[in-house]
Amino acid sequence: MTENITIKDIAQQTGVSVATVSLALNNRPGVSPETRAKILEVAGQLGYPVNKPSPAKSNTRTIGMVVKTEANLPPRANPFYSQVIVGIEEACRRNQINLMFATMPVDENNHPTSIPQVFYSDQVDGLLLVGAFMDATITSLAGHNLPPIVLVDAYSDTETYDMVVSDNFQAAYNAVEFLLAQGHHHIGLIGSEPDSYPSIRQRRNGYLRCLKDHAIPDTYIASFNPNDPSDDGYDEIVSVLQTNPQLTALFCVNDHVALTAMKAAFDLGRKIPEDLAVIGYDDIHQAATTIPSLSTMRVDTASMGWAAVNLLLMRLEQPDAARMTLVIHPTLVKRDSIKK
Repeated sequence: MTENITIKDIAQQTGVSVATVSLALNNRPGVSPETRAKILEVAGQLGYPVNKPSPAKSNTRTIGMVVKTEANLPPRANPFYSQVIVGIEEACRRNQINLMFATMPVDENNHPTSIPQVFYSDQVDGLLLVGAFMDATITSLAGHNLPPIVLVDAYSDTETYDMVVSDNFQAAYNAVEFLLAQGHHHIGLIGSEPDSYPSIRQRRNGYLRCLKDHAIPDTYIASFNPNDPSDDGYDEIVSVLQTNPQLTALFCVNDHVALTAMKAAFDLGRKIPEDLAVIGYDDIHQAATTIPSLSTMRVDTASMGWAAVNLLLMRLEQPDAARMTLVIHPTLVKRDSIKK
């Protein structure tokens, strides 16, 4: 009977994904004319009710931007993600895309603590998830016909989603290698834990690999979660500096951690860069204005936003294309916090 026909039946008969069938039947963009015609033909043959095409709706794209939010910190107050948002908004304006904005509360490991309604909305053609972990809580919504999703500085435990990320491992490697080139052989890692959020864990691994490749046996790690708003790592940094007076340089997993490390060093009477070189990661605004100014690995965050929008547009046009990961390569910014 026709009432028992589902979009899964249509997908099986046409040889395309359920998501593609859903887009075609709901007159949404992201399906080629040939594929749409084939799906509509099979749906008609099976007796599945088909809506008449609506050109106005088909030509108008709407994207949902879901940004992680931490306790007591609005998304735009995060200097890293605020620039990602700027890039997304600019790309949407250039492409005449409607942009819906939502926030998603996360815990100290960037896992969502609640799911915004935009995930359930049939008004968006695709979603950009910024800064959060796409975990089982969200993927369980697949039964709700999730639209295409691009992860932006975000990760998943499945290889399902397109991603735009920073080259965290290589950038950390390059930062430590720069410190080595300046004559530093006792280099500490500030921030991270073995099971940290993927981007932080990759920076930790870049630090460890660089020292191993250069036959530097000693590692000094101040272990704490840099995403935990209740612990800025100050005590751990003081401890590693007091316990290891031979340290002459620190690689910090992000600029916020680096600024805390500089304060800790100052409180212990160590001068930067005369006694201790410090390098961060991200190049937030405060990196250039602190005294001394902070050397760091600059991430082109606005370009991450641009790339994410364009990757999502590609996914909407080619829903069955292979999964893609776009990697942003950070660059070294030399400032006053490092001395040879």
